[in-house]
Amino acid sequence: MDFFKRTWVEIDLDAIRHNFNIVKSKVQSSKIMAVLKANAYGHGAKVLARVYDELSCDWFAVSNIEEAIELRKLGIKRPILILGYTPTSEAKTLAEFDISQSVFCAEYAKALQDCAKKADVKVKVHIKADTGMGRIGFNCRSEEAIVRSAEEIAECAAMDNFIFEGLFTHFATADKDGDPDGEFTAIQYERYRKTIDLLKQKGITPELCHCCNSAGLMLHSDMHDDMVRPGIILYGLEPSPELKLGCFKPAMTFKTTVSMVKQLDIMDTVSYGCTYRADRQIIAATLPVGYADGYPRQLSNRGRVLINGKYAPVIGRVCMDQMVVDVTGIEGVAPGTQAVLFGKMGDKDLPVEEIARLCNTINYEIVCNISRRVPRVYLSGGKTVAVEDYLI
Repeated sequence: MDFFKRTWVEIDLDAIRHNFNIVKSKVQSSKIMAVLKANAYGHGAKVLARVYDELSCDWFAVSNIEEAIELRKLGIKRPILILGYTPTSEAKTLAEFDISQSVFCAEYAKALQDCAKKADVKVKVHIKADTGMGRIGFNCRSEEAIVRSAEEIAECAAMDNFIFEGLFTHFATADKDGDPDGEFTAIQYERYRKTIDLLKQKGITPELCHCCNSAGLMLHSDMHDDMVRPGIILYGLEPSPELKLGCFKPAMTFKTTVSMVKQLDIMDTVSYGCTYRADRQIIAATLPVGYADGYPRQLSNRGRVLINGKYAPVIGRVCMDQMVVDVTGIEGVAPGTQAVLFGKMGDKDLPVEEIARLCNTINYEIVCNISRRVPRVYLSGGKTVAVEDYLI
């Protein structure tokens, strides 16, 4: 399967299957909702949805209605939950594509119910409880708030044009970021369970209760409930720098090729602003990749890449479409030589977490920012089995 070998990412489907099976062995009887939002964290939702479908994944989660419709148009039949906001005017679309919607406050519920009634459709819903994340959800952050919200949730669950499927919350610190002992996760779980208990007292039993994200499902087996929502770990990445699980395999390798090799003399400058000035004679290689592809500009004069199994530092500013590295002392570098921007090359590793640390961000952001002009090349058994090029 051919593709233009300028800049691309390779996705190891064997690693994807390994990661899913680790989750499956961990959760045992609980259902699995694979999170495919943000184009499967940059890995390509179209191909991975089919892979997870083949692995008998129970549910899919996305961020918005566009992502959900994309999966339906692929022929995905499994249930899909939109975790975020959908305009209530799209009630008919939700029903038409058989998509479940998060309902997160009484006002939104009423507006969605009214639109569903007007369109003469029933919308499947999961009700979101805010137990401490503070984004969207019925306020369940105190005893008094839980009592009030349980009343509102009960009313929403009984709305004529809703099919009430479940209730869920989202942990803020399960990955130990700011909460190394898991105390706040335990508090959130208690609030969530109290909400469920109050609903049961009112004769309402959610069919699916779910709260565990990637870190939650790995660290809190007592909180798996009916379903878990793995995201970042499915792609082989750690949920946070504080949490080292060590059992997952990173699936993505970001690659490019050398476009030009040249000698730079003392005092020669590189890239915009002349922020790099050679203090000796060096050999420099230009790479046809830049921040428009998803390689962060913050790595200007800071990052490094792998070429022929050696580390080559980034020199000068990373441009929109190109960047330059110092390949002095690295043998065999010529136009067409491959370079790894993150991932493995032989026995050497350049983890995405290193990129994230240098950019003062998280691995999630780095992989999600790989742009649509970068083809996704899928490997199984070391061979290319699919190519997803979003431009052609």
